[in-house]
Amino acid sequence: MKLIEAIVKPFKLDEVKDALLEIGIQGMTVTEVKGFGRQKGHKETYRGQEYTIEFVPKVKIEVAVNDSQVQRVLETVTRAAKTGSIGDGKIFVRDLSAVVRIRTGETGESAL
Repeated sequence: MKLIEAIVKPFKLDEVKDALLEIGIQGMTVTEVKGFGRQKGHKETYRGQEYTIEFVPKVKIEVAVNDSQVQRVLETVTRAAKTGSIGDGKIFVRDLSAVVRIRTGETGESAL
């Protein structure tokens, strides 16, 4: 089992969600986050004063999947989140050692 974390631009959330639903991914967790990568933020002008915005708003999507679904999820998220410009985001894949569905007590892949 794997936990896939995708950090994407906020306006891409609906496209990524819809694309994941199309391939049968039924659950996800979404968190509003801030951060920066190579671009180190950006500059904005407000009332004639220039400000550096160091932490860019992003959305983190977390999806727990079976090992057999990982490649398809990676391809789907990459396709749906891509704009071709700097700051499109990153995807991280982590091992999950245990999963428990609280309501039923199911464990492992059946709890996904």
